Amino acid sequence: MQFPTPLLRGTLIKRYKRFLADVELDSGETVTAHCANPGSMMGLKEAGTTVWLSRATNPARKLKFSWELLQVDLGAGPALVGINTSHPNRIVEDAISAGAIAELTGYANLRREVKYGRNSRIDLLLEDDNRPPCYVEVKNVHLMREAGFAEFPDSITERGRKHLHELADMVATGARSVMFYLIQRDDADRFSLAGDIDPQYSEAFAAARTAGVEALAYSCKLDPELGIEIDRAIAIS
Repeated sequence: MQFPTPLLRGTLIKRYKRFLADVELDSGETVTAHCANPGSMMGLKEAGTTVWLSRATNPARKLKFSWELLQVDLGAGPALVGINTSHPNRIVEDAISAGAIAELTGYANLRREVKYGRNSRIDLLLEDDNRPPCYVEVKNVHLMREAGFAEFPDSITERGRKHLHELADMVATGARSVMFYLIQRDDADRFSLAGDIDPQYSEAFAAARTAGVEALAYSCKLDPELGIEIDRAIAIS
């Protein structure tokens, strides 16, 4: 996935009201950017953090900038993190279409945002005449409290638990279900659930796995100029 316009580097002043962030650009201008991330962003919103913003292409949009990337260092060297939660579905879709996710190859068709379950929409539905449909739910991961160790979620997610239950329901009908954790970081080498943050999600995940729901975790390559793309599979512990 490439960014539609060149990113602008700056320094985070503060993130507030969940969806707003004040940033001083390298040019010296201070702007307010949209933060497309409903999570807590634990460890990623400290003042002084180097960040990158995209400029809106829609002239009618109220906020002209969106927060895309930031740089952190947990002691193993600087790493880039993608915080825009509107991107993961497209990143995973592009990777599937390119055959970059071995576990999700061999399907003739891919559809987005298909209605299923109890008034829900699956992120990606893979279909083929010769095999059962595959329901793929994508979750964005950016939490890291220990160098190299990515975790999900960073806050309590009732919606996430609902998705796990519905994926299990699809398995019961004979379909294939996959929970896909996209780690928008380039410094992860393992992944696990943050059971101390949301123990109910961890319990729902264990139940879904027992019911036959598959789980995949992949890290990303991130570059302010080149964009974001799938990198490699990460072990789930």
